Amino acid sequence: MTAVRVGLFGLLGSGNLGNDGSLEALLGYLRTEHPDAEVDALCGGPEAVTARFGIPATRLHWNRAEYRTASRLGSIASKGLGKLVDVFRTAAWVRRHDVVIVPGMGVLEATLPLRPWGFPYSLFLLCASGRLVGTRIALVSVGAAEIKSRPTRALVRWSGRLAAYRSYRDGQSRDAMRAMGVDTARDEVYPDLAFSLPTPKSSAPTGTPGTVCLGVMDFHGGNDDRARADEIHGRYLDGTITFVRTLVEEGRPVRLLTGDTCDETVVAAILDAVDSPLVTAAQPASLADLMNEMAAADSVVAVRYHNLICALKTETPVLALCYAAKSDALMDRMGLGAYCHPAREVDADRLLEQFRDLEKHSAQLRQTLAERNRVAAEQLDEQFTALTTTLFPANAHAPRKAR
Repeated sequence: MTAVRVGLFGLLGSGNLGNDGSLEALLGYLRTEHPDAEVDALCGGPEAVTARFGIPATRLHWNRAEYRTASRLGSIASKGLGKLVDVFRTAAWVRRHDVVIVPGMGVLEATLPLRPWGFPYSLFLLCASGRLVGTRIALVSVGAAEIKSRPTRALVRWSGRLAAYRSYRDGQSRDAMRAMGVDTARDEVYPDLAFSLPTPKSSAPTGTPGTVCLGVMDFHGGNDDRARADEIHGRYLDGTITFVRTLVEEGRPVRLLTGDTCDETVVAAILDAVDSPLVTAAQPASLADLMNEMAAADSVVAVRYHNLICALKTETPVLALCYAAKSDALMDRMGLGAYCHPAREVDADRLLEQFRDLEKHSAQLRQTLAERNRVAAEQLDEQFTALTTTLFPANAHAPRKAR
């Protein structure tokens, strides 16, 4: 039997730990259930993907300066040419595969600043190529949100329509795609793929106040907040610094964590503002690194979506600074809906009040998280079974391997 050729697509290997965690989770499924599959990737950081995951990878864009601002005529022309060349590059890559999977990530949303000719255009090329050459494109446990920008909305809508398989990481993502004109009658909702990753054992509380992990983000608002991006960032940073300073005054160790390379500027700003040996910073290279840090902490306060998932998976009580509805939905699903705070309007006093309540109910929250994590694991097993049936029909009746 000829091996199934599987392509993986996305902004992978580009410094975002959540995106790479989704890739790691999907590869875990493929290597367990379909070990004979030939797997490669079309992604943002091919060298990093190959080095870490051991699969061949191709650069997503022909233009190596795709993510740099084009100001000169030559660079603008190069970007324009790159968009044309990528039409043929993407189609040629897709044609070489039986199945292409987009593993998780918020690929159908614009909750952070996003231009239509960036990733939305690339995703549309992928899905359109799949339809033209007969390769099945699967959007697996992806995030979506209603988009106001008409060009971006159109590209996302058509990407969804052209995909052969769609599942979402929360109900509101499915609702958003329906609102944007995609027939979601056969689409299912499953937890984020990262919930299938191995989880380190959480440390038992010692009875004395311990470390607080603070997951930071270089946050400037979303796609619709460009006019007040500096104001939003300043308010977020000021509130976060005040929160850290208060914890330090109470003698609490604070461990700063990132989720993307761009977050390092926020870490530097906090360390500069709060000069104390109690404030330290980690340099996580994966979601596993994040989970190890959080498993050893008493509690977590975090912004990034996958920082929240890491805390939830380790059953560590977490307070979410929410910048999009997906964070509220995740916290609600895991039984911590009361512990959300708006990232755009950080109020240090209110944040501290919520934090103290979180720690007061730590024991009950850990028990709740243990129960919700069991449910998430069962739901993801159902997702992987559905993927095998839909995308690998020749293997659908083979005995399932233990994960």
